[in-house]
Amino acid sequence: MIEPELLMLAYRSGIFPMSDARDDPEIFWIEPRLRAILPLEGFHLSHSLARTLRRGRFTVTCNTAFSEVMDACAAPRRVRPESDDESGSWISHRIQASYENLHHLGQAHSIEVWQMDDSGERRLVGGLYGVGFDRVFCGESMFSRVADASKVALAWLIAAMRLGGGELLDCQFMTPHLASMGAVEMPQKRYLSLLRQAQSSSQQSSDHSSAAGCEGVETAAGAALGTETGSAGAASAAAVLALPEAFAALLERAVDSGIASSPGKFIAQFLTQTS
Repeated sequence: MIEPELLMLAYRSGIFPMSDARDDPEIFWIEPRLRAILPLEGFHLSHSLARTLRRGRFTVTCNTAFSEVMDACAAPRRVRPESDDESGSWISHRIQASYENLHHLGQAHSIEVWQMDDSGERRLVGGLYGVGFDRVFCGESMFSRVADASKVALAWLIAAMRLGGGELLDCQFMTPHLASMGAVEMPQKRYLSLLRQAQSSSQQSSDHSSAAGCEGVETAAGAALGTETGSAGAASAAAVLALPEAFAALLERAVDSGIASSPGKFIAQFLTQTS
């Protein structure tokens, strides 16, 4: 297992681990020449995804099935939809154990998407996981067993980060799937600059929060839902919420809005209002 201190130092330095195969005990550290991020204000909520969210086909949770999400992300996948060939996984057992330990320590999180099957049982059909610190979330992998499930997970992640005062969503490598939702590619040097900025502004907010107490948390939620969204001044003064707390705050907002029975409607509304 990779020591958590080393793993977090790597993420704070713009580096992450991969492996060649599921059973490979060795790891190698990656610092891509080009980095993909998804700007929180640049998320593309398509009409079809908004409709899926409003229909409430899925139940979405946070940190309730971290290991199961990693298992699904590590499972072999078809190289092409029409092919029977399967690709291997870069998520080795050693890497999975390392992230499960980070999750236990409160530094790695998952979002799960569930759907009821014909027998009435809740089934995991999509999700994502990653590492969170300061105002940064480094997305590691996502999976989808039914149409739109991973997109729904990403929509909830974006909404939670906006509400929680997040700044940087790292996607590592660009894919057509991510590009369709607004991801952009940049040189690693530019990414490192954004990474340092997100960590620095988090420290500033921590100092402010210590002086202002709970007022900073209220400012974060208010800025995310009000007209000050996107304001650098508001962001630097607002407290940052970890993903589980931001996710819980989203559910509370859905209750307050009167649509607790269908929080997907609130997410679609929230993402539309804050875009």
